[in-house]
Amino acid sequence: MAGAGAGQVLGCRDVRQVAGDRRAGFYRPRAQSRHTTGAGGTVLEAYQWSDLPSGTAARTLSLVFLLPFMLSNVTFWMRPAGRGLQSGVTVLSRLLALTLTLVYALTAAGVALDLLAWKCMGSSGCLAGRGWLSWLGGRPVGLRLALLALVPFAAVALVWFLGARQARSYGAFRLPTAKPQGDDLTALDRWDVSPRAKRLHTIHVAAALVTLDVVLLAARAAAGTSVTVVVLSALTGALLATCVVLLCVPRLLESAPIASTRDRMPLVLRAVAGGLTVATLGYVAVEPVRWPRSNGLPRYDDIVAIVFVTQTALLVALAVLALWRPGGRDRRPALLRGLGAAVVAAVAVGLAGALSGEVVYRAASLLSRRTFMLRTGDLAVPVPAYRWAILAFFLTTIAAVAAGAIIILSTRAERRRTAAAIVARDYPAPPPEAKARARRVEKAVIQASFTEQLGSLAIAYACLTVIGLAASALALAGLEPSPLAQDLLGVPSEVQSVVMAIGSYLILAVVVGLLVGGLFASRTAWFRRYVGVLWDLGTFWPRAAHPFAPPCYTERAVPELTDRICQLARRYDGVVLSGHSQGSVILAATVLRLRPEVRRRVALLTYASPLKRLCAELYPEYLGEPVLHEIGHRIGWRWLNLWSNTDPIGGWIFSGQRPGDQPALPPPAALVDRRLRDPDDVLAPPGDSTPPPIWGHTPYESDDRYAAAVRELADRLRADWEQRGPQNCAELH
Repeated sequence: MAGAGAGQVLGCRDVRQVAGDRRAGFYRPRAQSRHTTGAGGTVLEAYQWSDLPSGTAARTLSLVFLLPFMLSNVTFWMRPAGRGLQSGVTVLSRLLALTLTLVYALTAAGVALDLLAWKCMGSSGCLAGRGWLSWLGGRPVGLRLALLALVPFAAVALVWFLGARQARSYGAFRLPTAKPQGDDLTALDRWDVSPRAKRLHTIHVAAALVTLDVVLLAARAAAGTSVTVVVLSALTGALLATCVVLLCVPRLLESAPIASTRDRMPLVLRAVAGGLTVATLGYVAVEPVRWPRSNGLPRYDDIVAIVFVTQTALLVALAVLALWRPGGRDRRPALLRGLGAAVVAAVAVGLAGALSGEVVYRAASLLSRRTFMLRTGDLAVPVPAYRWAILAFFLTTIAAVAAGAIIILSTRAERRRTAAAIVARDYPAPPPEAKARARRVEKAVIQASFTEQLGSLAIAYACLTVIGLAASALALAGLEPSPLAQDLLGVPSEVQSVVMAIGSYLILAVVVGLLVGGLFASRTAWFRRYVGVLWDLGTFWPRAAHPFAPPCYTERAVPELTDRICQLARRYDGVVLSGHSQGSVILAATVLRLRPEVRRRVALLTYASPLKRLCAELYPEYLGEPVLHEIGHRIGWRWLNLWSNTDPIGGWIFSGQRPGDQPALPPPAALVDRRLRDPDDVLAPPGDSTPPPIWGHTPYESDDRYAAAVRELADRLRADWEQRGPQNCAELH
């Protein structure tokens, strides 16, 4: 559980921690509590891991800024199940992740080098009243660029610090495995400490340093070429090409030795990147040269536009690869139509571009002491590529809101009919006093069914984002939003300035919303229950594509649960594993880690689970139907899944989605799902004045039907125990 507290799950307020630490641990009711046992005489124990994905408020804020990196990392795990497509999606996902690192480095360079070192320090008006800048204003241009280049380097170090987590933090919980290089659910806790993760981190750090070198050398080349410039440029280009090749050939990345101390590639790559950076800074700082006069850092805008255009090409290639299916007979997932990797990658790239444009635009606004900026003559106007990014984000958001409204209105009638049929089937002929309650239930079912429509909305937003990114190609041709809109559409410059300002404030509002949402999700259980599930799904996966993504909490949760389950299996006749929402996903990975002698004593209860509705559709290779069947086989199909039509996140796993549908699979898989009528009734029970609550996605451990499911699984375990006889549980490690 993440959103609910241990006391809520255990059904009592007086609980004590029996294992773990302050960030995650196991809890039981105290001996003096009235609720020391659960249904069927079971011993109650809850695992609370809410502080692993988020933790403190400061950590939550830092994770928000890593959101684009997290989304790009998720695309790696959205690879299709077909072996012929996995390599291509893997390469494209990692290349897109690399471009996000380049965008981040270019953003820092845009503020420090383009705005400060070049534009502001070359203007007496900008330096007026700014003593913290004027001391450097009279220095040579090369020295200013070299000194302020330390700011982007510090920014790269900062994002590494925010996304990094020391391996020793989870060292005590990690279990040894025979396949430390595996990439399935049984090796999730090994990714962040594997040598290939270290290689991936080194590649991104080297690429960030190379990006800054390219910006400096391109500006220096505008002042005239020399042998040193040519040599440094060639070496820098070769190093960047090496980083790209390492990502394009998975075998080069995956061939890291098991012992990370024997892997020399990261050491060599860091040494070369660091040496080139020092040489570039020194050369730019000390060589006397007559720098050209221009409105911005020479060729910086072209570099930004090239990266944006490259991202557009990679997104299109990823979408084409996702749509291409050999044979054409494979059933496409309902959610996102099989375009999960492309859609999430587009959202990550679009968000990163918008945030970068906002940072540069906001810094330019502060330096120029203006609220609105659009004209090229403004002192610190950002480069055209960033202006296109801000404008594209504004137009994309407006179009996405309109598309969402259209989808809601066009599907509402069908969803209303389906909800009415479900309510009529569950509560036939309700009395007049219960009709208002029945309408509330119908409304809850309508709202919950909108989850299936989010796929169409996400695809529409991704397509609009790609179109917006493609507009960056206009910057390469020297076209800017202001004159183009004025010449083609006749839009006055004043109106364009207002639109640009609105787009900037819209991005700022998104950032503030993410920050506030992150704080609420980390401190408010009810808010985290609905919004935090998206963050939990993202941080569930290791950093296989982007090393600056938020750390994967699974590297502790899965081995910690695995070890605890083995201990309980040795002590008791059996263990009923109960997982709500994201907890069911963690348990799915945990079950696959259990040894056979432990699995024979385990039963699984999932409720409000996104395993099929979200995870199997978004991550078909790792949580698809074959994996779900494998989980059922390993625990002898001692598995029950409770779901309801009012849940917007959880759902069925094997059997049909609507009540009355014929099972799509033969037993025992078809017997796993149990649809709960939610609420249990629209009338208040005898002796009570309040009808039963509508649970939705809320944990419902206090519901009698949940207790009945626990008793049923406990009875199955006891029956199997009596049939087999006592057996010793072997150690897991």
